[in-house]
Amino acid sequence: MTEDYLGRIGNLIRDARKHRGLTQQQLADVLGTSQSAVNRIEKGHQNLSLEMLARIGAALDSEIVSLGAGPTHLRITGPTKLSGTIAVKTSKNAGVALLCASLLNKGRTTLRKVARIEEVNRLIEVLESLGVQTRWLNEDNDLEIIPPATLDLSNIDEAAARRTRSVIMFLGPLLHREDEFALPYAGGCNLGERTVEPHLSALRPFGLTVKTTDGAYNASVNRAIEPARPIVLTERGDTVTENALMAAALHPGTTVIRNASSNYMVQDLCFYLQRLGVAVEGVGTTTLTVTGLAEIDVDVDYAPSEDPIEAMSLLAAAIVTESEITIQRVPIEFMEIELATLEEMGLRYDISAEYLAENGHTRLVDLTPKPSKLRAPLDKIHPLPFPGLNIDNLPFFAVIAAVAEGQTLLHDWVYENRAIYLTELTKLGGNVKLLDPHRVLVDGPTHFSGTEIVCPPALRPAVVILLAMLASKGTSVLRSTYVIHRGYEDLAERLNELGANIVPFRDI
Repeated sequence: MTEDYLGRIGNLIRDARKHRGLTQQQLADVLGTSQSAVNRIEKGHQNLSLEMLARIGAALDSEIVSLGAGPTHLRITGPTKLSGTIAVKTSKNAGVALLCASLLNKGRTTLRKVARIEEVNRLIEVLESLGVQTRWLNEDNDLEIIPPATLDLSNIDEAAARRTRSVIMFLGPLLHREDEFALPYAGGCNLGERTVEPHLSALRPFGLTVKTTDGAYNASVNRAIEPARPIVLTERGDTVTENALMAAALHPGTTVIRNASSNYMVQDLCFYLQRLGVAVEGVGTTTLTVTGLAEIDVDVDYAPSEDPIEAMSLLAAAIVTESEITIQRVPIEFMEIELATLEEMGLRYDISAEYLAENGHTRLVDLTPKPSKLRAPLDKIHPLPFPGLNIDNLPFFAVIAAVAEGQTLLHDWVYENRAIYLTELTKLGGNVKLLDPHRVLVDGPTHFSGTEIVCPPALRPAVVILLAMLASKGTSVLRSTYVIHRGYEDLAERLNELGANIVPFRDI
């Protein structure tokens, strides 16, 4: 019995390691042990202490063998029929950007209804290690942030920093506070090579130089260098634009940023900077003109808008389960292309009059999709920078296409690995063919059947598998769901409130 128990633990560790893209030797290096020891562990031939289990869980960024709180796996019984009303929560990506931007302000920042997710928790741990005081104020997830007079960058929580890619956005605000500093390499979803060069290119005009050695970004700042002409971003990326914005906010002059992202989280950051007293013109366009301040010391209160990716997740849940639910507080201006595409595929829905989000800018609606007979679109589905179809919403069209009549081509041109994870739908009965690392062909309609799947290491494909399991006949198990908690707050519990049957459990 002991050997069987150790064998199951070993299999879980092996699967988690592979999904993190690590070799046995790389895991051994992190744990401070040998490759042969890791090999024995994975074969179930090694007794493990509780302390070693906890270290392995931390090293693999997974709760498979973690002793911490929260579910490790989800058991889903379907097929599901959803009903009721659900409100979209605030944006995860805006929340993490605003946490980074709070470093610009020497005064108190209060953020309203912050997404209380693992990505946010990791960033808070990093901020607190620098001396920043944070405090959850109430059950509405209002968060108070008070920076110290001097940041203690030598004390940065490296473990937390390595578990989030968002720490790269510390470069913009920190370059004004320190002449030299180091940030650990960024982590997050396993989506392939995500170069930091566009960030460095955007920040060089402010005097920033970065050398990557010893697992860290080692930054130095030449104060004599200032932007002499408009900054043209080599990549219209969201976080790249945010980094440039934050650098410009504390530059006491006018900075023009061209080829800027105008996506939802960038707009929220612009509105926050305006509350700080920074002049930002061109919000919602690809040219931002920022007139910064030499110092920012104000008490500010800001409510980020709702998350269009969560809204798309809930919409996809209704579509694949052929259910009618009302999704409240949908940021429609960031979902109009998605809805237009779905309408072409045959989706019927009711939509309310528009109203404003608490930030006073973003347009919201209440959306009620109806059970509809869908057909494949005539053209391929591919993302584009805003106002195009959002890159993070593309994966949801894989599970939607699986229940539609005909053949759908999805082109995920941004990430070189993510499309691969969508082929996991085949384990549930889907017909998903990988054409190359960027394109999948989906044939429908599909009659999903329950099975057991290890959660893909990328956030959106992981939720796509969960949604397919809602529509699957029988019982499914989704293992190692930490990645979902990185981007969604209580998703399983909230789906259960609509009628889903999702049970969290742990093996060990």
